[in-house]
Amino acid sequence: MLRSRPIHYTSHPEEWTAVLHALGMVTTVEEGDWREFDAGSGRLALGTVEHGHPLDGSTVFSVEVGDLAEFARRTEESGTQAELHEAPSGTTVQISTDDGFDFFAFPAGRAADGTWATSADADAALTVVATWVSPLVGLAATGLKNVGARPRTEDDESATFTTKNGGILRVIHGADTGNGDLAFEYDDGLEPLLDRLRSANIESRISEDVLYVANPDAAGGAAPASIVVENPPRSTPETANS
Repeated sequence: MLRSRPIHYTSHPEEWTAVLHALGMVTTVEEGDWREFDAGSGRLALGTVEHGHPLDGSTVFSVEVGDLAEFARRTEESGTQAELHEAPSGTTVQISTDDGFDFFAFPAGRAADGTWATSADADAALTVVATWVSPLVGLAATGLKNVGARPRTEDDESATFTTKNGGILRVIHGADTGNGDLAFEYDDGLEPLLDRLRSANIESRISEDVLYVANPDAAGGAAPASIVVENPPRSTPETANS
């Protein structure tokens, strides 16, 4: 079991909740300063922090898995370091990749029907994309293969992977290793989604087949001005048969 579940930290949780609901996500957890939202594919955690906190406006790459010990064992066997961590808040697995990036796997909870599915009330066309930045895309991509992600696209500048239980994992080229920005894919027309966002009074626009949604954390320049929503890459006859 593997699912994309980045964590976004914000001092604007209500504004973010409005944006996520308009995108088609559904609130599944609301406990104090912690909220979780399901998309049709993938999940997002939202952590509330004070304005000016070092994490305010940032997204942390992370995943969910079923059996933590088994996940750590398989990842180690595949050649990537994975270590179980016990903490008062619970058990996690820390994954250390060869490009120098570390991220955590958290335990996933089953749905009411006993499966690993996300909420049936979420927009099925919406997918959560978790991103990290690396100067060594090939090494980072190997780390994602070793945790069980499935290669979708890869070149010198980026690599994307699907996961068995929802969401996209992505590495993009950059000078330094670190967490990337939150993004989404939408496997349907962007114009109706734009209309839905505007009906919720959320500033948004489409330019060159990309939907840009106003980022609630953008004030003061601490975060990107927009949240990016794109259509997934379409298979061509050549790629489909490769």
